[in-house]
Amino acid sequence: MALHFSVQENLLTGKTAMDLWDAARRMGFDGVELRGTDAGEVRARLPELEAAVAQGAVFSSFCVISDLFIGSWDAGRRAAATDLMTAIIDVSGAIGANGAVTPASFGMHSNFLPPFTPQRDNAGDREVLAEGLSYLGDKAKAAGTTVLLEPLNRYEDHMVNTLAQGVDLLKHIDHGSVKLMADLFHMNIEEADSAAAIDAAMPYVAHVHLADSNRLEPGNGHTDFAAPFAVLNKHGFTGACAIECFLSGSQDQTIAAALSHLKSAEKGT
Repeated sequence: MALHFSVQENLLTGKTAMDLWDAARRMGFDGVELRGTDAGEVRARLPELEAAVAQGAVFSSFCVISDLFIGSWDAGRRAAATDLMTAIIDVSGAIGANGAVTPASFGMHSNFLPPFTPQRDNAGDREVLAEGLSYLGDKAKAAGTTVLLEPLNRYEDHMVNTLAQGVDLLKHIDHGSVKLMADLFHMNIEEADSAAAIDAAMPYVAHVHLADSNRLEPGNGHTDFAAPFAVLNKHGFTGACAIECFLSGSQDQTIAAALSHLKSAEKGT
C-alpha cells in the first residue's frame, strides 16, 4: 500500500478550496493540509470546504499556524489557543480530515537559548499539556477526528522535542483521540535515528510532516526519507505525509519535484 502524500495549502496556487485541491491533484498529491490562524476564519471556511469535499476534494489534516498555543505561560492565551484548536477540530471532523495538528508551543522558550530558565518546571508543563490535550481529545472524539501533537526541536520548544517524549506524555493522558505527528525536519535535529524513533513510537504516530534537513522542500537537503517511509509501510501506516516547508524556487515546479523525490524514496530508487 502506497503512502498518502499531501501538501500544505500555502504551497499551492489557487484562491478557492477547490482550486487548491485541483492544483494538488494535478501534481499527483492525495490531499491538501489546511492551515488555521484565527478561530472565526476557520469556522467561516466550513461551507466552502464542505462544498469542495462534496466535489471530491480531500483535506487530509488541519494545522494551527498562530502565536497562540496550548502550552502558553498565560492562562488567557491558553484559552484562546484552545478556542482556535476547537474550531480547527470541529471543521476537521466536518470535512473528514484525519486530524488537527498542534505543537505544545512554538518560539515561546528554549532551554538552549537565553534566558535559559523557563517560567514553569517540568511538572507544571506536564500538567498544562495533559489538561489541554485531554480537553481537545474529548472535542476530537465528538467531532470524529484526532488531535495530533507535534514535537518540535529544542530551539523552538522546550516541552516536547522527541517522539519518545511525546509517547510518554500520551501514555500519561491515555486518550484514544490524541496521537503524535512525526516531523522529519525536527527529527533530523532531535533523533539519533528517525526511522527507529518512528518504529518505537508506533502506534501513536498518526501523521507525518515532510521537509528536508534545511527546511526546504524534500530533495533539497540530506534527509533520508527512504528509511522512515519503509518503517511506515511496514506498519501499514494509513495517515497522511504532508509537505510543510520553505521553497527554493517557484511553487509548482518545486513542489512537483519534491513529490517525485518522495515517491522515489518510498520505492527505494
